[in-house]
Amino acid sequence: MKPFPIPVRMLGPGAQPAEEEALQVLQMDREVGAFSMPQIPASADDAEMATARDLLAAFHDRLRGWRDGDGLELDMIQVAPGPLGMVNQMLGEGEVSIRIRGPREVHIQETVFAGLWRVQEHDESGRVVRDRLMACPIPAVVVHAARQAASPRPRQVGIPAGVMNAPALLREIGQQVGARRNGAPPHVVNLTLLPLTPEDHDLLGQAIAPGPVAIVSRGFGNCRVSSTSVRDVWRVQYFNSMQTLILNTLEVVDVPEVALAAAEDLADSRERLGELVQWMSEACGS
Repeated sequence: MKPFPIPVRMLGPGAQPAEEEALQVLQMDREVGAFSMPQIPASADDAEMATARDLLAAFHDRLRGWRDGDGLELDMIQVAPGPLGMVNQMLGEGEVSIRIRGPREVHIQETVFAGLWRVQEHDESGRVVRDRLMACPIPAVVVHAARQAASPRPRQVGIPAGVMNAPALLREIGQQVGARRNGAPPHVVNLTLLPLTPEDHDLLGQAIAPGPVAIVSRGFGNCRVSSTSVRDVWRVQYFNSMQTLILNTLEVVDVPEVALAAAEDLADSRERLGELVQWMSEACGS
């Protein structure tokens, strides 16, 4: 018999290699945090509860007719420790945390009510010298601090050997910064998808250095947002649950959207804060 000229490929069980490399799947976070109404402690002091309730009720009343841009805030620095602790417990901690470095370091924590923020300024000794509850997409001090410390264009640096695409990216970002207006849509440079050498990343880090604002959003996985030394340029990095960097971008925008509370979030928080005030009234019997 003559040899069959066409190779025969067997199919079915036993025809494939016994050992085959397992499919590598990128680990993504599968859980998204859901709102949970704060629990009123059973041992709460009724007088402290009533004072805390009155503070939140007054703030809620102002929220009813509030529109974004009005600068709604409540000064908390003079509130007594007991009621203040109760307010802190009721507001809790939400998904977004912000720290602003400077002569007066600012700590900002979103509460469990999206769009309601605690904004605290600390002196050099760490003492709280200003404490406010604010309603807004993001406190204005964040944008102010980022812009105040920034320059209108990337820093001029030498181009060492090994650099490929960083100079073109710097020109692109410089043009976007020079042409943009406040409120313009974001311009996103996805560094993850670009062929960049280690020298490219080093050059970008020198020309667009870190700024004073650091934001962490835990809404889905872990997103870290940093202001830079260039006006309206932010570095946005997404990490999965294994702390692996899965998306690395530069955004030319007022503030990246991931750090902002949406209008519908604020509307929802207004309704839920009203429910909390009612619960607190029932708990303290007044």
